[in-house]
Amino acid sequence: MVSRTEPECACGDTSAVNGGKKRIIFPCAGVANVGQISNAAAVQLTEEGFGTATCIALLGTGDAGLKTRIAEADEVVVIDGCPVICAAKIAAAQGVTPVQHIVITGLGIEKGPSRNYTEEDVETTVSAAWEGKGRK
Repeated sequence: MVSRTEPECACGDTSAVNGGKKRIIFPCAGVANVGQISNAAAVQLTEEGFGTATCIALLGTGDAGLKTRIAEADEVVVIDGCPVICAAKIAAAQGVTPVQHIVITGLGIEKGPSRNYTEEDVETTVSAAWEGKGRK
C-alpha cells in the first residue's frame, strides 16, 4: 500500500515577494472576460513583484494555513471583475478586509459574455493596482 501525503498549497505564500510590502492578491477569476482579466492581472502583478496571486476558492474554504498567511501579510488586494463583487464577498465572509479593492468594470472595461480580452485591458488593471486606485 502506497502512502499519500497532501501537498501543501502555496497560495498566499508571501515569502517569494522581494522587498516592499507583502501583499496577497485575490482575483475573482470568473468566466466572463472581466473575470479572466482579473486572473491575468493577478498573475502579472505577481510576476512584477507587487504581491502573490492567491486562489479565492481556497479562501472560501476557510483554510487555516491561508488565514495565517493573510495575518502575516501587510496588505490584501481583491480584484473583482464586475459589480457582483464575488471575491470581495468571499473575503468578507471569511473576515478578510482588503486594503485595496479593484472592480474592473469600474475602470471602464465593459463586461462581456466571451472570454476575449486584450493586453491593454490587463495592463489597465495592473496599473490600477500599482497606482492604488482601489484603496479605501
